[in-house]
Amino acid sequence: MRETPNFTGWRATILHREDSNTERLTRQLKLIGLHVNVQWEPLDAGDLPDIVLVDADQGFDGLLPWSGEDAPCPLVALLGSEAPGRIAWAMAQGVGAIIAKPLASSAVYPALVMALGIHKERKAVIDKMKHLEERVRLRPLVHAAVERIIAVRKVDEELAYTILRNCAMQRRMPMEQVAASILGGGEPLPEAG
Repeated sequence: MRETPNFTGWRATILHREDSNTERLTRQLKLIGLHVNVQWEPLDAGDLPDIVLVDADQGFDGLLPWSGEDAPCPLVALLGSEAPGRIAWAMAQGVGAIIAKPLASSAVYPALVMALGIHKERKAVIDKMKHLEERVRLRPLVHAAVERIIAVRKVDEELAYTILRNCAMQRRMPMEQVAASILGGGEPLPEAG
């Protein structure tokens, strides 16, 4: 069963020129337990809130210290026009959910939950991509170690990879680490089979 998010004590910043929508939204966020700040100036990259709500109708270029889908906190857009181009633009800025204007009170909590969920999913993907990029960066070490095993043990490439993989599994170490150790002379060349 999925856990219901509790936003009590979270800091929210609304990037919006104050109007009746801002007042209603501030009340709704306070009812959910958030501490709310309303401003129409750039966010401080060193002191980001837990969640940001932006007015997509007024545009928010230059107000966010990041670009695209790498937002460091969940982002919700307030949008009066449902034109596909405007929605697509907001989504491209990293928005995880949209609250339609004029504001419907019943839409606020679900939008926060949706934005939080999408933010967590994006963060997991970004973290996985960073891990994979690091693995790919280290792949030349694996290839070089395989070449060395082929040259010394006189085996084919497939068997050389199997030997290296088995060696890594036995030592409970990443293949890249075993490969680096083999190439540096700190690891004896593993035997076949």
